[in-house]
Amino acid sequence: MPLIRYSRGPRAALCLVALLAGLSVVGQAQAQSTYPQKPVRLIVPFAPGGASDILARTLGQKLSETTGQSFVIENKPGAGGTLGAELVAKSPADGYTLLLADVAVHTIAPKLYPKLGYTQEQLLPVINLATFAHILITAPASTLKSFADVLALDKAKPGRFSVASSGNGTSTHLTIEMVNMTAATQLAHVPYKGGGAAITDVMGGQVDMMFIGTPPAMPLIQSGKLKALAVTTTKRMSTLPQVPTVSESGLPQFESIAAQGIFAPAGTPRDVVQKLNTEIAKIIRMPDVRAKWDQLGAEPVDNTPQQFATWLSSEALKWGKVIQVSGAKPD
Repeated sequence: MPLIRYSRGPRAALCLVALLAGLSVVGQAQAQSTYPQKPVRLIVPFAPGGASDILARTLGQKLSETTGQSFVIENKPGAGGTLGAELVAKSPADGYTLLLADVAVHTIAPKLYPKLGYTQEQLLPVINLATFAHILITAPASTLKSFADVLALDKAKPGRFSVASSGNGTSTHLTIEMVNMTAATQLAHVPYKGGGAAITDVMGGQVDMMFIGTPPAMPLIQSGKLKALAVTTTKRMSTLPQVPTVSESGLPQFESIAAQGIFAPAGTPRDVVQKLNTEIAKIIRMPDVRAKWDQLGAEPVDNTPQQFATWLSSEALKWGKVIQVSGAKPD
């Protein structure tokens, strides 16, 4: 048998490094191509029937079809979505426990709750699924016709308007505070224990108006039970093209939007995150999924993890300032 000699020179060392690097790339590619190898838990930190739940069930079904593995939806409501977010933040970072939630659990909650059970750094952004406008609504019988009316009348008589929200510290409450900060208005905040009772009182005229998320607002506006005065995106909504933006009604560049996204525990392998991002982006572009998003009044988004993380950071800074200046506290 011929004797095999192993060289110990610089060239051999370089070859060994190249070989190891190649094996690493192959290993990552194999991990990405084989994920997922078992069912994936998709945690929704809110009760069934809301926007997060609807998006999760649409997405879970599609991911099950495209990956060949089950994506199991688990509703874990409580504490404004933070209980479910904490569960995911403290789960193994292997890609088999994911969070689908309003991004407020990442941008607002850490600024609002002094003893939160997780940090922003423990939730890794995967992809932004959709954004939603807040819509300023009032009763059909109201004499208000626009957000410009609200600004003018409040200036003439500060504090005359009552504005409901679904609770202290919610995005609808913080939107009121941001209007007051930006326009120097004195809109009087009226917190409710949830959106349902607040909407009922706005329809009945007990409260003047309310900023409300798109999904619950759209059917009530379309049926004539509520009147839309303005939307809080910088561009008009395609589903409500006749309704002007707050930005064009007296507060240039004003924007307050809700969003839904996918998060994984920090430390989840980059290749797994990238595969999830790629697969979900393909699904968001499907015509039937776009139609579902349109029904909810959602604007589809399919950005990269890096783009999503950058946007979340800017949102956290914005809402952190609103919370600090207004002194907002959770219920």
